[in-house]
Amino acid sequence: MGLNNIGKLFMPKNKVFYELFEDVAERVHEMGLKLKEFVNESDADKRSNLLSQIEDMEHKNDDSTHQIFTELGRNFITPFDREDIHYLASALDDIADYIFASAKKINFYKVNPNDSGILKLSEMILQGSLEIKKSVHGLRDMKNLREMTEALVKVNSIENQADDVFDMSIEMLFNQENDFKEVIKKREIYQVMEIATDKCEDAANVIESIIIKYA
Repeated sequence: MGLNNIGKLFMPKNKVFYELFEDVAERVHEMGLKLKEFVNESDADKRSNLLSQIEDMEHKNDDSTHQIFTELGRNFITPFDREDIHYLASALDDIADYIFASAKKINFYKVNPNDSGILKLSEMILQGSLEIKKSVHGLRDMKNLREMTEALVKVNSIENQADDVFDMSIEMLFNQENDFKEVIKKREIYQVMEIATDKCEDAANVIESIIIKYA
């Protein structure tokens, strides 16, 4: 191995982690965009196609997450704590999992997604994924701490709003829906979508911890 390659192994800022995290965050945001498109699509066949696209992205993110863990075992020097790398990779993977689960449940239960609760929660998932993408991109050099912090604050606000939307949607569901099966289906969909916003907040908390330690 040449001296240059040896040097790269011991670089204090191993760029491979930044590249992988940015790749995952970009895809999570793209999944958020596709989910919003999915819930606004009235044609069932087109929704099925969008679900396949979301599933493909979720599988790609699984591969990227696995690669992050592989690099974690391979690299002696990491850009920040190994524990934080593990937590952030898991948190981003969880967001992707719950975005996919949201679309999958809507499709599986054959629920019409033209529902105020589903539409509002999909918008909040999209907003949360966008702010997470911004903050992940900021990790590479930590030069835009104000923008990163603002993004993280927005994620926390979005999660609080999603809690309120969930509660109001459940209240409306019990007041207006007489079909008990529909109540069960929609309640489960609301719950999964709300958890997706929780997972955005979890990722934001990990990023905030990294900023506090290294900025």
